[in-house]
Amino acid sequence: MMQIHLSRSPGERRVALLRDGTLHAYRLERPARPDGVGDILRGRITAVMPALAGAFVALPSSGAGGETGFLPQGDCEGRKIPPEGTILTLRVTRAPQGGKGKRVSAKTPQLDGEGLIARGPDAALRWAAAYPEARIIADDAAEVARLRGALGAARVLLQPNAFDEALEEEVARLTEPAWDLPGGGRLIFSPLPALTAVDVDSGGADPREVNARAIPEFVRQLRLRDLAGPILLDLAGLSVKQRAALEPDLRAACAHDGLTQLLGLGPLGLFELKRARIHPPLHEVLAERALATGLEWLRRAARDSAARPGQRLALQAPAPVLAALEAMPEALAEFTALAGHPLVLRADPTPGITDA
Repeated sequence: MMQIHLSRSPGERRVALLRDGTLHAYRLERPARPDGVGDILRGRITAVMPALAGAFVALPSSGAGGETGFLPQGDCEGRKIPPEGTILTLRVTRAPQGGKGKRVSAKTPQLDGEGLIARGPDAALRWAAAYPEARIIADDAAEVARLRGALGAARVLLQPNAFDEALEEEVARLTEPAWDLPGGGRLIFSPLPALTAVDVDSGGADPREVNARAIPEFVRQLRLRDLAGPILLDLAGLSVKQRAALEPDLRAACAHDGLTQLLGLGPLGLFELKRARIHPPLHEVLAERALATGLEWLRRAARDSAARPGQRLALQAPAPVLAALEAMPEALAEFTALAGHPLVLRADPTPGITDA
């Protein structure tokens, strides 16, 4: 049975997909800064690049300098790139990540209009469409109203604390590079600009048993962390021949994730995989540490305010954290709407929530 849990806090939307009570997928979204996947917009071809088998396009953006995307030749009708200067309707197929801009497709109905025509669905709506039997549990009345309007009242429940303590703990662990395996051993994730290296550390346990536990968890973690692109997996111990014997198990685990492809075992004894890039990986979403920290404290402040209605609160935090929050005024406005008063911001090297 699938369930979708949505927890909303000022500036952030956390969405978890559970299969039979086990975390199956996770996405951290910032509604004021959507990743754009699924957006329908009008863009202009600025440079045809035969060497790259595609073209760069100018896209609408709220920023002063605009935004650039890439249109692959294979995503053009008839695999023919229109000439420079052509304006056409595009659909965003990949979010900007890894220092590269959005990827777009022209294989979409050509519509009139300018700029952004329609936003793509957020994670809750995407998963609701993929799993029509799944119920959605949300802890925010505005989110419930939005989802009921799209999906009907019967599928969406309003429930305090959509993330229980166990789910909160598991989601928090996704921010760490190491993931402990039940029974011993761990997975260590090392995302790099060109690839992601994943090491299975036996921790002194029998490597055969650790690898058996690690393989399905490795594939699940790729999905939970949205890791993509080239991926190298270094299993614990074992000779190359012994590792090769585990390839069917790894291939079977990958089959449950439609984005992951196992390429095989390389000469160094590392399994080589690739996973389609669509949404930015979790570590990139959290890469702006000051903002991530500020939004976490804003979440705590919202909980404190709900527990003490009417009490004016202040957030003490280092100046860079406060500056990051002030650069996202939508998040501070959300807190004000929830609490009935603005959050006082005070520069202090020791973060905390205090009475104003």
